[in-house]
Amino acid sequence: MPPQDIPGQERAIGILRSAMRSGRLSHAYLFSGPAGTGKRRAAEWFAQALFCETMVDDACGQCLECRKIAHGNHPGLHFIEPDGTSVKIDQIRELQRDFAVRADTGKPHVYIISHAERMTAEAANSLLKFLEEPSSGTIAVLLSDNGGALLPTLQSRCQRIAFLPVSPETVRETLIREGAAPELAAAAAHVAGGLHGARNYIQLPAFAEIRNIVVQLMKEGAGRAGAASLLIQQRIVKGGLAEHAETVLDLCLLWFKDMVNIQAGRADRLVFADEREWLTRHAFSKDVRYWIRCIEAAIDAKRKLRAHVQPQLALEQLMIRVQGG
Repeated sequence: MPPQDIPGQERAIGILRSAMRSGRLSHAYLFSGPAGTGKRRAAEWFAQALFCETMVDDACGQCLECRKIAHGNHPGLHFIEPDGTSVKIDQIRELQRDFAVRADTGKPHVYIISHAERMTAEAANSLLKFLEEPSSGTIAVLLSDNGGALLPTLQSRCQRIAFLPVSPETVRETLIREGAAPELAAAAAHVAGGLHGARNYIQLPAFAEIRNIVVQLMKEGAGRAGAASLLIQQRIVKGGLAEHAETVLDLCLLWFKDMVNIQAGRADRLVFADEREWLTRHAFSKDVRYWIRCIEAAIDAKRKLRAHVQPQLALEQLMIRVQGG
């Protein structure tokens, strides 16, 4: 996996490449940053580069070691994922036993712990003892959406690598380079929390349909109660898209923000840029305070959805508020 496949994290990748070139590798790293910033992809690339037979600060992707990692069967690379909601002490103990068995081989080992902030106190303390007496050739990579939530003593044993939020524009451009339609790339980039999440939206077969439904709902349903209710019932509920109601609300929210941006003279920031002409004609039909109330109504509808209100009801209540102004 080439570093360019992790956009927006050039500084983080540069730190790791410099360490590999100089041979001054830490025994433990903490990759910390918001979800969707490429921490896991960077950790996989880092491991591949460490084991690569032909390159010093990158992964060739072709040698036997690189291929083993790509296929998920490299004996020197270990992943630990939360067991349920947390990383438990038994998982850390099993890792320690495995390393004790393999210590005599003289070969390097890399272990990657996902969602490290979810470690139980017992697991964190067990890992701390492991880090205090690192084995030669062993490198730990802890991944966390919130590195500050780890035990301070654990943080102090790791070299922290910051992963910064990736701008929606960077995500959009990356998706377009990968072949996504511009209108879907823009929507996915703003709905998702990063490139990985945006890619998942692009790969979702129903995403294009969901976006089209939102456009239709905003155009035809905003002024007619019956039309909105019929669209929600026929296209979303009966169409089998109720499970994506939060995505529908996210896109409605972005539509209302586009209206505000047009009124503010920021048409270059439109998410629904392909609907620019329609948006421009209708943005000034209402006061900006109306569009802000629509944004607030969409946010409120998302709260209701998360409180287990039925998707149809949450969407219909949103449209009633939009129609009522």
